[in-house]
Amino acid sequence: MFSPFEFVGRFVELMNAGGVVMWVLFLLNFFLWYGLGYRYFILKRGTKGNIRRLINKHEKRGEKQVMRGLLDYAVSDALQAAEEAKAIGANVRKHINGVLLPYYSDVNSYRIMIKTIVVLAPLVGLLGTVVGMIETFDALQNSSMFSQGASISGGISKALFTTELGLVVAVPGLILGRVLDRQADRYELEFEQITDIISTKDAQ
Repeated sequence: MFSPFEFVGRFVELMNAGGVVMWVLFLLNFFLWYGLGYRYFILKRGTKGNIRRLINKHEKRGEKQVMRGLLDYAVSDALQAAEEAKAIGANVRKHINGVLLPYYSDVNSYRIMIKTIVVLAPLVGLLGTVVGMIETFDALQNSSMFSQGASISGGISKALFTTELGLVVAVPGLILGRVLDRQADRYELEFEQITDIISTKDAQ
């Protein structure tokens, strides 16, 4: 069992073995998982049942309705926006759409950043591979293979480490990003349902 200092030392040693590119991939990985974690907590629904039933609950209970998730807040704001629109004689649908715009933004937070990192990480890993192979060929060219064995093995290890880490960053990001994108798309459909149902009720 490693002590914390030994663990950090081995981690730094491993990262340095891959050169600067390894630290770049580490930062990309950090931002990737930050974005994935943020999106996961934002997209936690916390509310069961269909939209029409949820709207009916909010209309009956009003402020007594327990807020459990993003949809609860969206429905509450949409109902309030509909009342405000009727009071000032504005278009109900447009008023609700304006109120729900921040919710569309929230469910799509860090979406572009995650996709960018997923595409960029393998390319950065490939850059590290190229740098490592160049160092290997330089060692072969400048001296004999036996006298420069450490340089050759170091260049090859750098190439392999960066390639591996690039894929380690990209693959989970690709899979989890797709899952979260589907949830975000579902939310957008539900926001549209909220707008349609409430504006149709007020029009009747």
